[in-house]
Amino acid sequence: MSQKIIRTNQELFDNYHQLGPGDIVAVRVRMRPGEEHLLTDLTSRGVTLIPSGLSQALSRSKAFQSRILGQFMFPGTATIYNSHDLMDLITAYGRKKVKEVICKLDRANGGMGILKFSSIEDIYNQATLNNLPFPFTVQPYVADCLDYRAVILGDTVDTYQRHNPYNFRHNLHCGGENHRATLSANQLDLCKEIMTRGDFPYAHIDFLVNPEGNTLLSEINLRGGLRGSTNLTQNDYLTKTGQIHETLISTMTEK
Repeated sequence: MSQKIIRTNQELFDNYHQLGPGDIVAVRVRMRPGEEHLLTDLTSRGVTLIPSGLSQALSRSKAFQSRILGQFMFPGTATIYNSHDLMDLITAYGRKKVKEVICKLDRANGGMGILKFSSIEDIYNQATLNNLPFPFTVQPYVADCLDYRAVILGDTVDTYQRHNPYNFRHNLHCGGENHRATLSANQLDLCKEIMTRGDFPYAHIDFLVNPEGNTLLSEINLRGGLRGSTNLTQNDYLTKTGQIHETLISTMTEK
């Protein structure tokens, strides 16, 4: 049977049950919330996913990001799946005298799911009253951080700072302004390390620089807004990601 190379979601779902070892799906799989098991199914059947199944799953869930990439985030970042996790975190934060905290809702984007609480107890209260849906991410709030986005597409790197003096959420969607920026060599190495761990062939990476000068991951996605970019258009993005897909396909079909 000849190798199938799938480049659209229509092709994918038309041929879904016929795909097997050696076949390649080179498109982000269109899924409704809860359908992430499709990635597991395809991968277990020997289908190669471009972008990888891991990167696609990470892009869809902030809780999964903090579970897998938490070592690159603020110390004390935790993924909360249930009230028992929260109770454990209350004790841990109490030992470290953590006061204000951030809660990241799992699937909210554009800064709209970033919530600030005066204490971890406030989060516990809201979760117990069913006002916060599990899972979610919790981390200590750190004031006066600088906020950056890096778009990395192969050798193309476009970076800009986001700043809002009136809101701790610096997202452009929340009123932030963008300013051109450049990654340091160490920051670029960190981005590549994060991409390698998450198996990202390209990425939008949001990171924070704390007052001590440490660079820490905020979020990562295969695709994000280009509103703050001064070097990349949507067509540029689609062209470059398409080229990366085709290069990976060529590498795999040559084996």
